[in-house]
Amino acid sequence: MPDPNITIVIVEDQTLVRDGIEIILNLQPDMKVIGTANNGKEGYELVSRLRPDIVLMDIEMPVMNGIMSTQRIKEDYPNTIILLLTTFSDEHYVVEGLAGGASGILLKDFTATKLTGALREAMRGELLLPASLAAKLAMRLRSVTSPTFAGADFALTPREVEIAQLLIAYKNNREIAEALHITEGTVKNYISVIYEKVGMNDRAKVIARLKGMLEHG
Repeated sequence: MPDPNITIVIVEDQTLVRDGIEIILNLQPDMKVIGTANNGKEGYELVSRLRPDIVLMDIEMPVMNGIMSTQRIKEDYPNTIILLLTTFSDEHYVVEGLAGGASGILLKDFTATKLTGALREAMRGELLLPASLAAKLAMRLRSVTSPTFAGADFALTPREVEIAQLLIAYKNNREIAEALHITEGTVKNYISVIYEKVGMNDRAKVIARLKGMLEHG
């Protein structure tokens, strides 16, 4: 008797990558792709409607990136397994992704066998992390000393702290993107989240508040 289908949603803005993954997974007797999306916002909406077992989530996407979408999905549907897809061996993404509730990170150089094996491992509750990223993560966790915000009634992720520091230094979005090696669209997404957490929409006021609260430990 065959295993029940593992239901999957793919959230990826590159059509060729998305279609290729869908073909690979649908060839498996125990897997079924039940939906695909082009960005994190669409991905969240699909998950809320279809309730898949697993979401394969790209990180760098327009409208809403994979980190933000993961956080929203895990808040509302905590039993959903989310695996982040990335071409970046950047420990920032690992920390933020895992902190947001992802069950693992997959580099996009995977083979069909590695991909399908990873999904089955995730269904068994295993944490998936490439060796190259695991080593970087261990080094980061040993050395991390993040600034804190005195009296703040909100918490910022490590990446949001970095962006807050650059905002305080009066860097514009392009300069922040260049400094952190991310896209301007991603910077805008993070700044929108910071605005929401601070409770203000005016950039100058947000900078003033962050500047007053930031303490360097």
